[in-house]
Amino acid sequence: MSALGFGRRLAIAAGLLLGLGMGPCLSQAQAPAPQPVIRVAIEGAYPPFNFIDPNNELQGFEVDLLKSLCQVMKAQCELVQREWDGLVRGLLDRDYDAIMSSVEITERRRKRIAFSDPYYRVPAIFIGSKETAPGEVSPVALAGRTIGTTDRSDHETYLREFYKDSHIEVYAKADEANLDLLVGRLDAVFGDKRLLTRFLESREGSCCHVLGDTPKEPAYRHQSYGIGLRKEDEALRERFNRAIAEVQANGTYDGIRAKYFSFDIK
Repeated sequence: MSALGFGRRLAIAAGLLLGLGMGPCLSQAQAPAPQPVIRVAIEGAYPPFNFIDPNNELQGFEVDLLKSLCQVMKAQCELVQREWDGLVRGLLDRDYDAIMSSVEITERRRKRIAFSDPYYRVPAIFIGSKETAPGEVSPVALAGRTIGTTDRSDHETYLREFYKDSHIEVYAKADEANLDLLVGRLDAVFGDKRLLTRFLESREGSCCHVLGDTPKEPAYRHQSYGIGLRKEDEALRERFNRAIAEVQANGTYDGIRAKYFSFDIK
C-alpha cells in the first residue's frame, strides 16, 4: 500500500473515532459551567450575630454559619454589607440574592418575601432574686407576683394572655426592668434569654439568677429567624433548607453556636 493510501485510511479512522466521542481528551473534558455566585446581605451591626471587626471584615455567628452553609451547598457566596433600613428593598431590587441578618420571621414580612427554615430561635426565661429559689414558673406558681417585661413585645403578649393572675409591669427597655428587679420592685423579669443572660453575667446581675425557662404549657412562641429570599427563588430556598438541616445534624451548627452562646438557640 502506498504511503498516500495509508495516510488517507488513517484520516478516515480518526474521523470515525471523533464521531463516536473517542477523540482527544480536550473534547471529553468539557469543564462544567460555573454556578452563579450567591450574594448574601448582612448588616454588620448586631453583635454577636453579625459585626464588623477592626479589619473592616464581617464576623459573627451568622457569618460563620453562612460560610458553613455555602460549603455544604458547594456554592460560592459573597457577603454584602448593607444597612438595616432597606435590606428587604435591596433583595427585591435584586441587589443581592438573600438576607442573613437576624430577620425575624413574621406574617407581615412573609407578605413581601420568603424565608428559609429557621436557623435560630431566641428562647425566653424568667429571672428573679437569688432569695427566690428556682422552680416552677407556671401561671399558677407566679399568681400574685409582679413580673416585668418589655412593652409591646411577644413577651408582654404571652404574659397578658396566660399570666392573668400576676401583675404585669411593662418597660421601654429590658435594662429598666432589670433595674427594678435589682432594687426589689419586681419579683421576676420575663424576656429574651440572650439579653437576660448578659445581665446575669454583669456585676449588677449578681443579685439574681434564672428562675426557669418558659413552661411547656402554655407554650411560648419563640421568635424565629430565617434567611430572607425572593418568593420566586424556591430552588435556592430549598438548597438553604437542606444545608441548614445538614449542619444541625452533623454537629457543625453546635460548634459554631458554642463560640457565641452558652445555650441552645436551634
